[in-house]
Amino acid sequence: QVQLVESGGGLVQAGDSLRLSCAASGRTFSSLVMGWFRQTPGKERELVACITRGGTGTVYVDSAKGRFTISRDNAKNMAFLQMNSLKPEDTAVYYCAAKVSPTYCTYGGDLYDYWGQGTQVTVSS
Repeated sequence: QVQLVESGGGLVQAGDSLRLSCAASGRTFSSLVMGWFRQTPGKERELVACITRGGTGTVYVDSAKGRFTISRDNAKNMAFLQMNSLKPEDTAVYYCAAKVSPTYCTYGGDLYDYWGQGTQVTVSS
């Protein structure tokens, strides 16, 4: 089993930045592909960003490209999502997720094995 705990959400104004963190335990972190998803009421959960096990491969949803950066620290069992130039439409609950296979980034949430409890990000205009 893998436990994931997110932190770093909050209420910010448009144009501000936030850094989300995800602490993992229970399995060798470097064996996990890590993803950040978000969900708003009435909408499907969507992948925001994903990073491969060694950190060399990343994937972003189009709306996040150029503003968000996903990273990981395998020595500390942590994954991060740096969010800059936040917009009101970024408001959502953000979830950290992890999967063992396949070992490349995928967009579908059903392929991820483990999930955190979520952290709320609210961006006011």
